[in-house]
Amino acid sequence: MSLIFLTRKDEMTEPTENKSCCEPQAEGAGCCALQAMVSVDERGQMVIPKDVRERAGIRPGDKFALVTWEKDGAVCCISLIRADNLAGMVKGLLQPVMQDILAASH
Repeated sequence: MSLIFLTRKDEMTEPTENKSCCEPQAEGAGCCALQAMVSVDERGQMVIPKDVRERAGIRPGDKFALVTWEKDGAVCCISLIRADNLAGMVKGLLQPVMQDILAASH
């Protein structure tokens, strides 16, 4: 699964006692690593470095869902999730809820 996390500059430069909102929550959930610094151009576009695209298997035309996390009323992290993986992730999250709803209705 390709997951790219972007964090606001102040989240990276001003350490606090609170954990970052995009920090993995469970053991074995993976880790974030600073891969490169990118800039946003005047059209709002960023370039993902070639080596990161290659390691993540990102090709022209790939589709990603953009997911944001908020902390204290401001977006602190942005992640990109492959659209192909999104359906499986949502199903995995909602399946237990749906099972509980169906069990309660019988």
